[in-house]
Amino acid sequence: MATRSPPPRPHLLARGPLANRANAFLGQAWERGWLPPPALDPEALWALAAKPYGARAEAVEHGGRSEEDVADFRERLKRLITAALAEADLNPLGRAMAWGQLSRVVKNRLAFGALWLERPGLAETPLAPPIIVIGHMRSGTTRIHTLLAADPAHSHTRYCDAYHPVPAKLGMNRVKAAMELAMLGRLNPWLQSIHPMAAGAVEEELAWISAALHHSIYESQWHIPSYSAWSEARGSLPIYREMARILRTDAAHRGIADRPRVMKVPAFAEDLPTLLALFPDARLVIAKRAHAEVLKSAVSLAANQMAMQSDACDLARIEARWEHKIALREARMAMALDGWQGPVARLDFDEINADWEGAIARCYAALDLDLTGEALLAMRRVMAASEAGHHHAHREQLARFAEAK
Repeated sequence: MATRSPPPRPHLLARGPLANRANAFLGQAWERGWLPPPALDPEALWALAAKPYGARAEAVEHGGRSEEDVADFRERLKRLITAALAEADLNPLGRAMAWGQLSRVVKNRLAFGALWLERPGLAETPLAPPIIVIGHMRSGTTRIHTLLAADPAHSHTRYCDAYHPVPAKLGMNRVKAAMELAMLGRLNPWLQSIHPMAAGAVEEELAWISAALHHSIYESQWHIPSYSAWSEARGSLPIYREMARILRTDAAHRGIADRPRVMKVPAFAEDLPTLLALFPDARLVIAKRAHAEVLKSAVSLAANQMAMQSDACDLARIEARWEHKIALREARMAMALDGWQGPVARLDFDEINADWEGAIARCYAALDLDLTGEALLAMRRVMAASEAGHHHAHREQLARFAEAK
């Protein structure tokens, strides 16, 4: 079935018509007292999320977690909200979206704690050695991730489980995810061209590290330099321990723990030493793309996200942030790989464009994996389906913006 193309994106900081209307309505509603503005406050968020647990709330917060992990999350929530209020210059829609994201994070935090108190074995589920795709945002990691995930011998995270990770009955997480994507698509008509998503489709684990308040998803939406700098300098072990608990719970709930999980988040490059300490039996796939192309595409993605939530976005500031991110991730990735003895495959963006089957065959050989005919057929179906995908529109947007300079 043909997919509808997104409307023309006139410039990097363009905002969709519905986002403009929603922003204006919220501002007016709060100013005139029709609606109360959301309380973007750590204690208010905790009180709302803890209410269903009553006297058990403190026990639930600690469920399955060490004191260090509990304290780390509390400190992160306080600092992230302080930075968002002081630095991000959020418009009314941005404030509402920030409240929505962070209230869900705290709610899920407690829901997982309650689950792990009741069923502690979920967070300790043994896993097959994972396959981890490492590389910058916009360097081809999504294509590699999707191809490897197509192999029936492997497992992967789905969008619905990434963004609605607490196990739910009757597939309600998938229903919620589909409704959420439909609304996001209306608010941001270029979302699917920049990063195609579907409720049951292959998805990265970004939402799981964001659930422990890793800075990466938030700094791509809001200007929060103080939080970014503080979080970059802080140890990330509590974040990845939480991610591992969610990963193990998801694997147990879906019955896929015995198959290698293909994982991918650009921020993994930034935290690779921590990640490898938790998954010492991992196989790695390193994605490479020319610096200028990575930067251009990353700035486009961040500008698209930030423009919805702030009326004071600055492209030079966004570009400087992503120059910094690329350099930081390159340095930390090199440091982690310097002493790594495990299997590594390296794939170049242009190589995959020219001959993806040859690149994948070389990848499997480097990782000592069996590339079966069944896997290749599944990958060919993925590549054929992508020919009609929305992502081609983003390539055209970038080319048009470059010509306009």
